[in-house]
Amino acid sequence: MTAAQTGHLLEERRLGPVVGLGTWNTFDADAAPARRLVDVLVDAGGAVVDTSPMYGGAEGALATAIAGHRDRIVLATKIWASSVDEGREQFARQLSWYGHVEIEQVHNLVGWRDHLPWLLAEQERGRIGRLGVTHYASSHFGELERALRTGHFQTVQVPLNPGERESERELLSLAAELGIAVIVMRPLGAAGGLVTRPPAPSQLEPLRPFGVGTWAQALLKWALSDERVDLVIPGTRRTGRVAENAAAGVPPWFGPDERRLVEQLARQ
Repeated sequence: MTAAQTGHLLEERRLGPVVGLGTWNTFDADAAPARRLVDVLVDAGGAVVDTSPMYGGAEGALATAIAGHRDRIVLATKIWASSVDEGREQFARQLSWYGHVEIEQVHNLVGWRDHLPWLLAEQERGRIGRLGVTHYASSHFGELERALRTGHFQTVQVPLNPGERESERELLSLAAELGIAVIVMRPLGAAGGLVTRPPAPSQLEPLRPFGVGTWAQALLKWALSDERVDLVIPGTRRTGRVAENAAAGVPPWFGPDERRLVEQLARQ
C-alpha cells in the first residue's frame, strides 16, 4: 500500500516530508530513470532528494529530472573535494543545475574546516539554505561531533538501522541538544543487507495497524519512530519501491514494543 493509495499525507518535520530519495548507485548519469523516480516521489508526497559529486553523473541527471518540479523539491547535495578550489567548482556546477541548494553537506567530512568559511559566505548570500556534514563510518563520529559543536551546521547525515545503531550512542542526542536536523542514510541497511532478508509475512502482522505492508516499510518506520530523526533517504532504482517507501512516512509511529519486534526480526 502506498501513501497515495491510502490518501494519507507524509508527516513533515524540519526538512520537509520525512521520506526522501537517495541517489547512490541508482541512475548515475541517466536522466530518464531519474525523472521517473522523482516523478513518483513527488506524486507520493515526498520532496527531498539527496545526491553528491561522488555519485558519478547523478547530480547532472537529477538537474534534468527535477526541472518540472523544482519548486517542490528540497535539493540536498554535497561538496566532496580535497581543495577549496575544487569545492567551489562543484558548487558552481550545482548552482548552474539547480539555481540554489537547500541543503549543502560536506561529504564524509572531507576538508570540512577548509570549506566552512566559503560555505558560510554562500549561505549568507542566500544561495545555500542549510549546511550539513555527513559520514558513513562510526570511526569518524568523533569528528562529526566536533563539527556539530562549532554551531555552524544545521544538518547531520549518518547511517541508522537495526543493524547499525552506533549513532544512537551520542550523535543523535547531541543533534537534539543542538537543534540539528538528522538525515538517515542506509535506513534499509547496507547493500545486500537487512532489506534483502525479509521475515515471513506473518511475522509482520503486529505491524499492520501501523500501515506496514513490507519489510522495507518496517525498517523505515523503525528509524522514523525515533523523534530525533527528521528524514530517511532510501535509494532504489524501482519506481514502485519509491511509492512503497514513502508510505512509511505516514503516522502512526511505532512504540517501544514495535521497535523491539523489528530489531528482533532483523537479527534472524
